Amino acid sequence: MIPHSEKKIAEQMMARLKADLSPSVLKIEDVSWQHAGHVGAPESGQSHFNLQIAAPVLQGLSRVAAHRMITSSLADFLDGPVHALQITIIKD
Repeated sequence: MIPHSEKKIAEQMMARLKADLSPSVLKIEDVSWQHAGHVGAPESGQSHFNLQIAAPVLQGLSRVAAHRMITSSLADFLDGPVHALQITIIKD
């Protein structure tokens, strides 16, 4: 795996989700600029993201189960450089 610092975090998260969940819709927006100056917000950004996803493997799951599947896929990001991730699950 490429260390988080060598490639944009959003690109890495997209690659991981594509590999793990095969989404039909996947959008990740870096919204770190909205949190600039807040306690804990790094000056470099890449810490706050909005995720929109639709994937067949998420269909039929409860929202909690779907979020767990997504956060499990991205666990090393959420334990590292990502401070906040807003998840929106889109129905296909």
